[in-house]
Amino acid sequence: MTPSSDAPIGAGLLAYGMSGKLFHAPFLAAHSGFALRAVVERTQQRMIADYPAIISYPSTEALLADPAIELVVVNTPNDTHYDLARQALLAGRHVLVEKPVATTVAQWQELCALARQQGRLLLGYQNRRWDTDFGAVRRVVESGRLGQLIEVHFRFDRYRPVLHTKVFKEDGRPGSGVLYDLGPHLLDQAIALFGKPLSFEKTTGCYRAGSRVDDFFAFRLRYPEGLHVWVTSSLLVADPGPAFILHGTRGSYKKDRTDPQEPQLLAGIKPTDPAYGREQPGQEGRLTLANPADPSQLLPPVAEEAAPASYMSLFEAVYQAIRHDQPYPIRAEELAWQLDLLNAEPAH
Repeated sequence: MTPSSDAPIGAGLLAYGMSGKLFHAPFLAAHSGFALRAVVERTQQRMIADYPAIISYPSTEALLADPAIELVVVNTPNDTHYDLARQALLAGRHVLVEKPVATTVAQWQELCALARQQGRLLLGYQNRRWDTDFGAVRRVVESGRLGQLIEVHFRFDRYRPVLHTKVFKEDGRPGSGVLYDLGPHLLDQAIALFGKPLSFEKTTGCYRAGSRVDDFFAFRLRYPEGLHVWVTSSLLVADPGPAFILHGTRGSYKKDRTDPQEPQLLAGIKPTDPAYGREQPGQEGRLTLANPADPSQLLPPVAEEAAPASYMSLFEAVYQAIRHDQPYPIRAEELAWQLDLLNAEPAH
């Protein structure tokens, strides 16, 4: 039986860790186009404390046997994404898969082919396209106020010198390390703004005591018209600088990583709260432009407030894609380009 075009989309999560608790469940529960129905919890049943009506299944197979589930959210460890997305597609479900969507390009291409064969949607979850800080950067770039862009830097840094307690993040399995943790965010933002690079260089490093995975990476992406984009992340930055730096022929823009959504969600603030997704005063980006009347002189720097943003926009796009056949903004080919970069051998 085909659901009606106005029926809520029955959704199931494959885990209820941090990702499920913060980045998926609150939005699926708040969006009227979804019915958050079930979760897979193999040991402790924790989700019921937050969502009393939830059905907790002991396995993926049990959840996929529920005929009310139309959309499966694959939000499990990185190396399981391919296999679980494949299972869900074979069961005739639409799939929303967390980053990275797979650990190899071949896996992603196979999943895309399977989705077409099954007549189902396979959608990548790249929530940081809807960060407030990145939205501000996008608006500056698209406005053309910086002139011809020459140099762009995107950084996502943390100070985590001690190895993570979650073994799957540190044991060297496919998709582990900061490259596959934060790399998909940064590379997706670069691709969303500038497309596929003409060429690139990649560097990775491992510096924490006892680490078996990379804790540093940097890409230099080359684009037409002389644009160079650096994408960098490190787990050993005690005093981070701006997350976004852009230099063009007519000015510069700097912006800290100021998106409030993750800390708000951690604090229990709902996506429907009027304060959700709003930056605080003093977090504005800094725009410095040349004087149009005399390009050799600079105008005083301007503080530019970021517009509110919400990851709900991603879930609205998922809803529109499933129910109304609207194009999904995160294209499959963009995710393939991302995986090409993640999989590439680093320079020596």
